[in-house]
Amino acid sequence: MSIDTLFQPFRLKSFTLKNRFVMAPMTRSFSPGGIPTPEVAAYYQRRAQGEVGLILSEGTVIDRVASSNDPNIPRFHGEAALQGWKQVIDGVREVGGLMAPQIWHMGVMHPHESGWLPAGPFEGPSGLLRGESQGGRAMSDTDIEATIAAFAESAAAAKKLGFHAVELHGAHGYLIDQFFWEVTNRRTDRYGGKTLPERSRFAIDVVQAVRRAVGPDFPILLRLSQWKPMAFDFKLAKTPQDMEAWLTPLADAGVDVFHCSQRRFWEGEFAGSDLNFAGWAKKLTGRITITVGSVGLSGEFVKAFRGESSAPEPIDELARRFDRGDFDLVAVGRALLSDPHWVQKIKDGRTTELSGFQSSDLRKLH
Repeated sequence: MSIDTLFQPFRLKSFTLKNRFVMAPMTRSFSPGGIPTPEVAAYYQRRAQGEVGLILSEGTVIDRVASSNDPNIPRFHGEAALQGWKQVIDGVREVGGLMAPQIWHMGVMHPHESGWLPAGPFEGPSGLLRGESQGGRAMSDTDIEATIAAFAESAAAAKKLGFHAVELHGAHGYLIDQFFWEVTNRRTDRYGGKTLPERSRFAIDVVQAVRRAVGPDFPILLRLSQWKPMAFDFKLAKTPQDMEAWLTPLADAGVDVFHCSQRRFWEGEFAGSDLNFAGWAKKLTGRITITVGSVGLSGEFVKAFRGESSAPEPIDELARRFDRGDFDLVAVGRALLSDPHWVQKIKDGRTTELSGFQSSDLRKLH
């Protein structure tokens, strides 16, 4: 099967991607005190030089005291951190690249393995840590209002610095996702409820605030996942009807692109169809979608954190689904972390030069 169609340009509102490949956001923890270094800037510039169509940054946190459980996670607020990000985007633009920061609030988390703690308690919809126990405090109306404003402020800063779009992290059990999930959201006010659409109110308010902050022409991406940490088979939306009721209000609020996180992109989302998460999201909303999950590798990413490596894999199945129109863009994570030239090698058919992924790559910034 030809992969040429994956190298067709793609228009995304105010800019055009040179191909359909996106660098997935990957936490690196190489920003001491939350400030991106020149080495971080060089890391992203290398991926832009490697012909990635759109680079999504690692998660970078908003201006809330307990938005992070790691002192080396970058911030997207404050003069020093924003100056660090200015160096990042300037380097990416210098070589013709396009980039969006992923804006993040972790919500209620386990403390970092180093023992470091933020200056205030972790916060979430109900203060629950994956529904097991209290891990922080329940957010007040004032907390929620300030958090929504902080998302918007970081998005506005991204536009001002020269980024091309912004992604909101609404997946993987972090704050926005904690509001979606009934296990962690036990609220009885307007930000809670028995149904997924009711529990989407916080995400909708965040998207609307970000849209007001960046204007109509600046693309907003939203990363979502059905699965949760330690609940890999869980589905927020159990049927296509559930998914439509969940995603349509988010699209109406201002989401341009749904970034649909799966552990394995080739797995169908619902019984009776081989459409994956991104395929269903596109079918139900008509919005642009990004698929992601073990692209180009034999093993899925959760196992990488257990020390497992992955060998290179052909992308014929990816190309088949793309040609069928299931999704518009493809996010690549560990393969690009290991090799900044992965996209160029795929384009040129240099598959024998692909190195796969080693768990030691998680500890490098190269």
